[in-house]
Amino acid sequence: MLLRMLRNDITRKKGITAALFIFVLLAALLVSSGSRMIMELTSSIQYLFSESKTPHFVQMHAGELDQAKVNTWAEENAMVQQHQIVEMVNIDGSNLFLGAESEKNSVMDIDFVTQNQGFDYLLNLDSEIIQVNDGEIAVPVYYMQQKKLSVGDQVRIDNGQFERSYTIVDFVRDAQMNPSVVHSKRFIVSAGNLQELKQSIGEMEYLIEFRLTDPGLTSEFTQAYQNAGLPNAGPVVTYGLFQVLNAMTDGVIAAVIILVSLVLILIAMLCIRFTMLATIEEDYREISVMKAIGIAEKDIKRLYLMKYVFMAGFASVLGYIASLGVNRLFVSNIMLYMGKAPATLLHFAIPLLAAGIIFAMVVLFCRTVLRRFRSISAVDALRTGSLGDTQIIRNRLSLSRNRWSSVPVFLGLKEVIQRIKMFRLLLFVFVVSSFIMIVPVNFLNTLQAPSFISYMGVGQSDIRIDLRHTDDVEQRYDNLVAQIQNDKDIKTYSPLVTSQFKIKNAEGSYDNLSVETGDFSIFPLSYVSGNAPTTENEIALSDANSSELRLKTGEQLTLLVNGKDQMMTVSGIYQDVTNGGKTAKALLPYNKDSVLWYVVSLDLNNRGDMATKIAEYEAAFSPAKVTDLQGYLDQTLGGTIQQLKLVTMLALVIGVFISILITALFLQMLVAKDNNDIAVLRSLGFALSKIKFKYVVMSLVILILGVVTGTILSNTLGPLLVSAIMSTFGASNIVFVVNPLQAYVLCPLLLAGTIVLTAWISIQSIKETSISKMIVE
Repeated sequence: MLLRMLRNDITRKKGITAALFIFVLLAALLVSSGSRMIMELTSSIQYLFSESKTPHFVQMHAGELDQAKVNTWAEENAMVQQHQIVEMVNIDGSNLFLGAESEKNSVMDIDFVTQNQGFDYLLNLDSEIIQVNDGEIAVPVYYMQQKKLSVGDQVRIDNGQFERSYTIVDFVRDAQMNPSVVHSKRFIVSAGNLQELKQSIGEMEYLIEFRLTDPGLTSEFTQAYQNAGLPNAGPVVTYGLFQVLNAMTDGVIAAVIILVSLVLILIAMLCIRFTMLATIEEDYREISVMKAIGIAEKDIKRLYLMKYVFMAGFASVLGYIASLGVNRLFVSNIMLYMGKAPATLLHFAIPLLAAGIIFAMVVLFCRTVLRRFRSISAVDALRTGSLGDTQIIRNRLSLSRNRWSSVPVFLGLKEVIQRIKMFRLLLFVFVVSSFIMIVPVNFLNTLQAPSFISYMGVGQSDIRIDLRHTDDVEQRYDNLVAQIQNDKDIKTYSPLVTSQFKIKNAEGSYDNLSVETGDFSIFPLSYVSGNAPTTENEIALSDANSSELRLKTGEQLTLLVNGKDQMMTVSGIYQDVTNGGKTAKALLPYNKDSVLWYVVSLDLNNRGDMATKIAEYEAAFSPAKVTDLQGYLDQTLGGTIQQLKLVTMLALVIGVFISILITALFLQMLVAKDNNDIAVLRSLGFALSKIKFKYVVMSLVILILGVVTGTILSNTLGPLLVSAIMSTFGASNIVFVVNPLQAYVLCPLLLAGTIVLTAWISIQSIKETSISKMIVE
């Protein structure tokens, strides 16, 4: 009997049933997909790090190296389980050809290595340790994706005096250098080929790597290494930072999906409430009759609850199953860069649990809404034909005094004001729909904007020239600055040098701190607090360093300068999402004994000459990296931007779909409530089109209020939410770059157009209403 009643009820109310089913399915789908993406990301990182035996501590070094000293120290240190020194031949991008074009415009440091023997293995796409023969090469997966490379393609090295070609036999997953935000990439060649490269081309660089007996001792080990006087002409990277860098691109996308999912769950609850109210409104006579003939209230509730339990359960299960297919869209980048970890029960249990939570919330809300049965009086319902629960603010607008609008417009506005409690639910939906549409659009525009370079610890300029360590790098740097000074095509320039200083820690010993020195007023950064250093006693810290050192603007630290302690006041905090973001800026003379790199930023008098000027300086100062800032952004954040575009499109579709669905449900409920009033208006001679237009006006009034409020929240609360996500990666104060056409015109018009069409379609049932039908009922 119950199943027959359920089938009849679903058949009779196909529209409302389908709407609720789709909405619960969508909520379960997104929540399951978001949770599955988090599971895949964390497990894939763990699997990659486990299979590759990622080092816990890496000291990058360029220049002369005393390997015996490092080996002796490591063997005597009880914290060290394994250690190795990785030789890398750094090849200038202008000498590397992945196809017809060289990599002269690449921001990446290109290093050729052999496969490691003890740990830090470089894996292929099957997560196996790569082995290559003479004449073969394994290329980073970054280039496979960016350059569309395939096995069998040729990689050529040619500097005019030395030329070799290698055949691609595999692609490299590198736990250290996978992400695009890490500007170093390792290519694998045979030992014989590497020896040939060492003797013929490129500069030597080293990775001094350690695996510890206890990874929890990383901080103590770092301090011990830095105080031992060992090679340190380069940055230090630890296991934890490798994890953050690998999670950055897909972690941001997963966080955005989860955010959209949470918003969707909130709206799902409103949808359930709307649907339940509409159903009860339609069935109030049946409910009153069942009460009148003596059916217990709990039995009536059970009849209704069974329907929604069945529907929510089926929709949640179907949403979970659908997520297994949809999830491939979101995890494809994870699978490419990190591989697929062996599936465990948790990979399926967590998303299923997330879908189960949606089901439980639906049932809970259904039980809450069904409490309204207590207020349904059999006598009143049969007498008035209404639930009688609509709160109406008494007349404050008089039609007789209306001189400023047509009657349908006036009546629509009057209805909204009088029944504000009911309309505030629809208003909330439009606010949230606008929010989830506009925030991803604004975030995407912010990532693509040239000004986003300031979040990477770099001032905004036309061209950036990077000089990495070579034997004559200091002389090349001096020559570069001298040529720029005499170049009439250059409007302004700023030479900057990054070197390592010693900073005194709480225990009284010293840690390394990478400090960029130069004039920071020429190409200024945006600061979270404070400003750029203006004296030699001031220093600006990156947001990540500020958090780690627990220092705020105005507080002091001790820096070892020229062998003496010097008190430095923190002048400001800036944001930097590259390479872990642990940097600092000061006006000190740079430390010549520990220079990491040289950078010159410059602006041209005529930007139309940019390509010519880049080529000129590439030729004159090879192996310098000369890039325009937009190219720098594209190469660093290109993968993140592509993923975010997918999420943005999804958010737009969801926002529009939510608005359509709830507008249709709301108007069905409203028309059901207003059935008698509509019949009276028609009997008074109101044209059907005028009555319908009144409901369209009501929807548009609420939509305008919702879009305005949603836009305001998108530009106030939106940056706070995005900043909370990005703070993990070194940017805790994101300011949106807004495209007014997209945010203030196209998105609202998209919503308005769909809402008007939905409203007009939803109120077609009005034609079935008449005064005679009302009297009969």
